[in-house]
Amino acid sequence: MRKFGLIGYPLSHSFSKKFFTEKFIAEEIKNAAYELYPIEHIDLFSALVSDDPELCGMNVTIPYKVKVLPFLDEMDEASTQIGAVNCISIEWAENGKRYLKGYNTDAYGFEESLKPMLGEAHRRALVFGDGGAAKAIKYVLGKLGIDFLVVTRKPSETSILYSEVDEAMLSEYTVLINTTPLGMSPSYDTQPEIPYQFLTEQHVAYDLVYNPEETLFLKEVRLHGGKTKNGLEMLYLQAIRSWEIWNK
Repeated sequence: MRKFGLIGYPLSHSFSKKFFTEKFIAEEIKNAAYELYPIEHIDLFSALVSDDPELCGMNVTIPYKVKVLPFLDEMDEASTQIGAVNCISIEWAENGKRYLKGYNTDAYGFEESLKPMLGEAHRRALVFGDGGAAKAIKYVLGKLGIDFLVVTRKPSETSILYSEVDEAMLSEYTVLINTTPLGMSPSYDTQPEIPYQFLTEQHVAYDLVYNPEETLFLKEVRLHGGKTKNGLEMLYLQAIRSWEIWNK
């Protein structure tokens, strides 16, 4: 049996388990299973990996995307630049020990999902939020040559405040990306606090939130003629990329 899984805490629900379980059934992939591993502390990770010789790959979610790094033998370029992983391949090394390599498939998923939305007018972006979810987003924008400003509620040396976003700024920064939980279930009535009245059909908005399908943020942009997309496609793409990595 080849086993795969997701580590995080807590894990009350999981897109990944549903996705891979349905994939295994639909594609008649035999002797494969995907499980949830809600470990309360990252120190439990080593025992989890060493105790199960059938374990071939892991996805990683909050709060361990950074905390798991010291346990890895190698990281790919994207995860090294980002400083976080959400996918780990587990193989046996020649010395008989497990060899763990980290990847960031969030970056791949976001890049492939965002690119079809972009045109000549989309060379500058505003990134709402600067938490862990923003790491992969900033990496991808840099890779695509898109200048960006990070917008946060609290002052910092690396961001601007929501109150600083005005008509002039929105005329230049036509790519809007929400990496915060604003608008996520059950807080449907929240959104990034920007002057939406200055948005136009030139704007594109990407929300990492996918529940609900259309947040207030995306609705406002759509009503002003802009293109919108939620984070569900990114989620599917990063999962597909994880499967490719585990089956190299």
